[in-house]
Amino acid sequence: MMSLSSLPSAATMFQAYASVSTAITMFKTMIHQLIPQQVQLYIETKIRSYFRPNSSNVTLVIEERDGMGINDVFTCAEIYLSARFSPEFQRFKITKRPKDTGVNVKFGNCGKITDSFEEIELVWKFVNEAQKSILRFQADNEGDFSEKRSFELSFSKEHKDRILNCYIPFVLNTAKTMRDEKKIIQLHSLSSNCYSSINWDSVNLEHPSTFETLALEPALKKTIIQDLDRFLRRKEFYRRVGKAWKRGYLLYGPPGTGKSSLIAAIANYLKFDIYDLEFSNIKRDADLRRLLLSTKNRSILVIEDIDCSVTMPERSETRTNYNGRSRDRDQEITLGGLLNFIDGLWSSCGDERIVIFTTNNKEKLDPALLRPGRMDMHIHMSYLTSESFTVLANNYLEISDPLYNNFKEAQELIEGAQVCPAEVAEQFMKSEDPHVCLESLVKFLKRKRITNIEEPNTTHDDKQLQLKRIKALSIHNSLHS
Repeated sequence: MMSLSSLPSAATMFQAYASVSTAITMFKTMIHQLIPQQVQLYIETKIRSYFRPNSSNVTLVIEERDGMGINDVFTCAEIYLSARFSPEFQRFKITKRPKDTGVNVKFGNCGKITDSFEEIELVWKFVNEAQKSILRFQADNEGDFSEKRSFELSFSKEHKDRILNCYIPFVLNTAKTMRDEKKIIQLHSLSSNCYSSINWDSVNLEHPSTFETLALEPALKKTIIQDLDRFLRRKEFYRRVGKAWKRGYLLYGPPGTGKSSLIAAIANYLKFDIYDLEFSNIKRDADLRRLLLSTKNRSILVIEDIDCSVTMPERSETRTNYNGRSRDRDQEITLGGLLNFIDGLWSSCGDERIVIFTTNNKEKLDPALLRPGRMDMHIHMSYLTSESFTVLANNYLEISDPLYNNFKEAQELIEGAQVCPAEVAEQFMKSEDPHVCLESLVKFLKRKRITNIEEPNTTHDDKQLQLKRIKALSIHNSLHS
């Protein structure tokens, strides 16, 4: 048995410790002086990897910023994970910008979410690090703090290819769908600043028009919706045939037939922004080209009353300014400049675009505008019919029963009068009592039918059509009387 007397004294132990510490310090000093730092780091890494147990997981780091720009993968991951918050989460961040309709719930620090994809378990971790950026003229204790946000996605190493090739695209597509559903549609219009530069200015579009509330023929509604759906899903088709992914619509018909409401309904259906292009402030084709190039994808370009907006000068025509000198063709805006952007080389600068022209007089349009490939679909916004009247009455008066007082009579009179939805809507707004509104509408339609026949601006074909409708209506009433 070891006795206490055989143990070294405290002084001896301290002396041995001092000797070992001195030797270690000298050894470290020699290493730093004789071995380059890169070699030291390499040796240290190898030693650490030797003693570290082999991990079967892979971690993908998705940072918020990619150089000076935003990493779209991070943005999509944030949207995708916002619908998958765990009940165990105890820390959230809530934000709301002025144009947002509701609050946005985001991650707090070090939040974790477990997800699964094709029986593969994945763990998302949100990391938010505060960084202090110090400018050259600032002291060490000054500076602005910025956030370095990132996601860490961990999964088994054997599923690496599956995650990169399938799961990440799935996250991107899901986030795109979620973003489109929550998108706030913007209405862009032209505005000029103090430097006389014309740019787009936007406001939220809160137009309630939908295809369900439009006073259109059901068959026409169905045709338009099918055409829009077909346009959205044919991205690869347009690319395969070598055409720009765009669609052109011409809305023509008398004023008050709902052309603007149809545009709003299309925007609400597709979740596309609207760019309302007015030519009153645009002086040159170069300015027009710059404005059109600044429009975003998934948008609708609207040019109302195209027959009154631009001109198509003859090539042999000489234009002069006030002092008699010839004027450069580039110093004015022409229909040719607009059409070159719509179906020329500039038309390929963007995807998922819709161009809508409106006019009250289709016959006044330049034939170059109606050429196939520019206006793909011509939509005639006609006068109100009995079917569209039923939709309008249901929207304003919340009635659709043909047995309601004056409803059947008004429905029959609609067929014999050229009346716009706006005119009928005005009659519906005169009272809160549906009976009073229908009674007023019947009187209005009777006067309108007679006035249209006597109107000098009505064409011969229109008069003949009205007479046929009135004759048919009279025969119908006599048979049922």
